[in-house]
Amino acid sequence: MQASIPMWLAAALPIAVVLYLMVVRRWGGTKAGPAGWLTSLLVAATVYQAGPAVLLASQGKALFRSLLVLYIIWMALALYQVVKEAGALEAIGAGMSRLTADRAMQLLVLAWVFASFLQGVTGFGVPVAVVAPMLVGLGFPALTAVVATGVAHGWAVTFGSLASSFYAMIAVTGIDGHVLAPWSAAMLGLAALPCGMAVAVIHRGRAGLRHALPAILVLAGVMGGTQLALASLGMWSLASFGGGIAGPAAVTLVTRVKRYRGTDAERGAAAQAAVHAPAMSMLEAMSAYLVLLVIVLAVRLVGPVRDLVQTFALQPRLPETSTALGWVNPATAERPLYLLGHAGAQILFACVVAWLIFRLRGRYAPGSARRIAGNTLRGSVKPTVGILFMVGMAMFMVDSGMTYVLAVGVSRALGPVYPLAAPFIGALGAFMTGSNTNSNVLFAPLQQGTATMLGLSVPLTLAAQNLGGAIGSVFAPAKVIVGCSTVGLGGAEGEVLRRILLYGIAIVALGGLVTALLSLLL
Repeated sequence: MQASIPMWLAAALPIAVVLYLMVVRRWGGTKAGPAGWLTSLLVAATVYQAGPAVLLASQGKALFRSLLVLYIIWMALALYQVVKEAGALEAIGAGMSRLTADRAMQLLVLAWVFASFLQGVTGFGVPVAVVAPMLVGLGFPALTAVVATGVAHGWAVTFGSLASSFYAMIAVTGIDGHVLAPWSAAMLGLAALPCGMAVAVIHRGRAGLRHALPAILVLAGVMGGTQLALASLGMWSLASFGGGIAGPAAVTLVTRVKRYRGTDAERGAAAQAAVHAPAMSMLEAMSAYLVLLVIVLAVRLVGPVRDLVQTFALQPRLPETSTALGWVNPATAERPLYLLGHAGAQILFACVVAWLIFRLRGRYAPGSARRIAGNTLRGSVKPTVGILFMVGMAMFMVDSGMTYVLAVGVSRALGPVYPLAAPFIGALGAFMTGSNTNSNVLFAPLQQGTATMLGLSVPLTLAAQNLGGAIGSVFAPAKVIVGCSTVGLGGAEGEVLRRILLYGIAIVALGGLVTALLSLLL
C-alpha cells in the first residue's frame, strides 16, 4: 500500500476529528466517539477501499476488545461504590494524613508510587480506575486526580502487567529479550522522573515542583533503578512490579524528612479530617485494595490458581480479510478473555469480599446494596458508549491500513531525524488502540526495519517505541474515559485529555531527544 500524501492526510482525518472535538471543543467521549467512528468508516470504505468483510471483521474485533476494557470499568465503578458507601475513603484520607500531611507528597504517593505498583501487577486501566477515586476521597479535585494518576504511572506500562507489552515486542521482532530489556528499562526509568515531576506541577505549578523535587529524584531513582536492575537480570515480568514495591519502601523514609511533614495549615487540616473520619482502622479501610492485591498476585504468580482461572475463556477467531488496495489482515485469534482471570474479574472478586467485610463490620446503612448497584449502573452508561465507538474507530483504522500509512509517512518524511520521531510512532499506535502491547505488535517491526535501513541502533529504536507506546497509552481516549468514569467526570473527557496530552507529549518529545542524542553517540 502506498503511503502518499493524500492517503496520509485521509488517514489522519479521524484522529484530527477526535482531537478537535475533545481538545478544542471539549466534547466528551460519548459525543466525540461516534463522530470519529463515522469519519473512520467513511475514509476506510472510500479512500482505503475496505469492503464489507473488512469492515465487519474490524468491528467484531472492536466489540470484543471493548469488552476487555469495559469489564474493568464496570467492576472498578462497583468497587468504588462498595468502598465509598462504607466510608472507607474518608478513613483512607485520614490515614494518609497521618503518614504525611504534606499534600504534594500525598498526591505523589498515591498517583505516582501506588499507581505504578498497581500497573506492575494489573494494568489495563486499573491504576487510574482505583487510585483516582482514592484521591478524590482525600479531597483532591477530580480533574487533578485523573490527570495526575494518568500521567504518573506511564513509565511502568511496558514492564507492567507482568511485561505483556515487552513480550509482544520480543515475539514480533524475533530479538532476544536480553538484548532489548536494558535499553527499554533504561529509557522508561528515565521517564519515571518527568512522570513524577508532572504530578508536582499538576498539583501546584513550579512552586510545587521546587518543593517536591528532592523527593521525586529519590523516588524516581529507586523505582526506575529497581526496574532497570530486574530487567537487565532477565526478570522482565517482575521488573515494573519490583519497582512498584521499592517505591513505597522509599516513601516511608522520605516522609520522615521535616520538609515533607506538611505546613502548619496542612497539619491542621489533617487533624480536622481525622476528627471527622469514620472510626475505622487503616487496615480495614484499605481492605478492599489489599484483597484486590492478594487476588492479583495469586492469579499472576500461583500456578494452580492461574490454571484454574484460565479454565473458562472467550477467544474469537477471525478470518483473513483484505482491502481492494492489497492491505491484508491475517486470520487471527483474539487475546483470550478469561472470565475468571481477567482484571475485571479480579476486581469483581475483590468487590464481593470487601462488601462482605464491610457488612460484617456493620459499615453499611439500610439500602446500601441498592445504592451501590444503582450508582454503578448510572455511572457505566457514558463510558460504555465512549469506549465502544473509540475502539470501533481504532479498528477501522488498523484493519484498513490507515494506522500503518500514518507511521510509514512519518518515518519517510523525517529520514535522518527519525530518532526524534520513533517515540511518537509508538505513541500513535497506543493512542489509537489504548495499548502499549498493540502498538508494539503494529509498529515494532516497522521501527526495526527502519532502524536497520538507516543504520541506527535497533535496541535503542525499539526502546523508543516502548517509551512512546507506554506514555501514549495513558492519553489514549479509551484510557481517559476509564479514569473519568470512576470520579464522576463523564462528559468532561475532553478537558482531561487536553491536560494529559500536554504532559504526555512533552515526555514523549523528551524521549525523542534522548534517542536522537544517543543515536549520535552510538
